[in-house]
Amino acid sequence: MEGYYCPTRQEAVAKALSLMEAGAAVAWGGSMTVKETGLMDALHKGPYQLIDRELPKTPEEQRALYAQVIGCDTFFMGTNAITLDGELVNIDNRGNRVAFLCFGPRQVIILAGMNKLAPDRESALQRAHNMATPPNALRLDRKTPCAVSGRCSDCLVPDTLCSQIVITRRSSIPGRIKVILIGEELGY
Repeated sequence: MEGYYCPTRQEAVAKALSLMEAGAAVAWGGSMTVKETGLMDALHKGPYQLIDRELPKTPEEQRALYAQVIGCDTFFMGTNAITLDGELVNIDNRGNRVAFLCFGPRQVIILAGMNKLAPDRESALQRAHNMATPPNALRLDRKTPCAVSGRCSDCLVPDTLCSQIVITRRSSIPGRIKVILIGEELGY
């Protein structure tokens, strides 16, 4: 994986855009960090082919969209945690976001605030479960214990967001995964 540091969200957006060519097919996963940086506005104003995850209204349309995402040029996402050793820790419900991290798009660009750093894998998992998942459960109106208590209870209720837990140690394709660490607190 390649890593970059940008002191501000504006510099991070500029860096992210510099990593793409005009006309690139671009998609993104659900991410408060990506939204908070202003990257979405820049993408909508730029010369890109957007694969907009908000457009599908039916399961069939969503499946067709995912087929486009798997072959896109750039996929943007946040991450739930990053260890000091550089491992990415992500929790996902259906697995679509982490699926595209693991396979598919030509490049994956991850935007992460300094608040996502954790000293080790166990701390990163705890951060993902207790700092990222409860506010996401609230935002998505999920009926989970963590949405009520603000702490993970290791639930297996139908609305759980913790169906997929993925730890990414490296990319077997050189230059495919790029992490932009931003010197601000962003996202959950």
